[in-house]
Amino acid sequence: MLRTTTIYGLIIAASLIAYFLLMKLLGLHQYPALSIVNAFLFGGGIYRAIRTYRRDHPNNEYLDAWQVGILSGATATIIFTGFMAVYMYQIDSVFANQMLASWSINYNTGVLIMLLSMVLMGFSTTMVCVLSFMQLFKTSWNTTKTARVADSRS
Repeated sequence: MLRTTTIYGLIIAASLIAYFLLMKLLGLHQYPALSIVNAFLFGGGIYRAIRTYRRDHPNNEYLDAWQVGILSGATATIIFTGFMAVYMYQIDSVFANQMLASWSINYNTGVLIMLLSMVLMGFSTTMVCVLSFMQLFKTSWNTTKTARVADSRS
């Protein structure tokens, strides 16, 4: 389980970082609405992590696959937030101030509030994706019609 969560957590984080750097290159990194793509990157990575784990461990329990999704998303969130912390504090400190100015807040919040919001958004996106995808991967308790008929005859 740890191997799958680490690999997919790194893949998700790398894709988030690459997307951010691409937006920076295009000059679009200051538009928060474009961060909706992050949800699709999270969702795709978490879906693949759960699918890979279930393929490699076909007799696993629901909770194990759920943990794979949560840990993959948490790993990606922590790595991406760490990257953004280094980026905002060391590489481009003007970026954080420009983003905070667009939030129209009347008090000085600093960069830490942006990092906190990234962590909260990452974990909440992870939870929504995992809970949604686990509905696709769970086994049904419903029986087929022929099985019900056979059981009623005995």
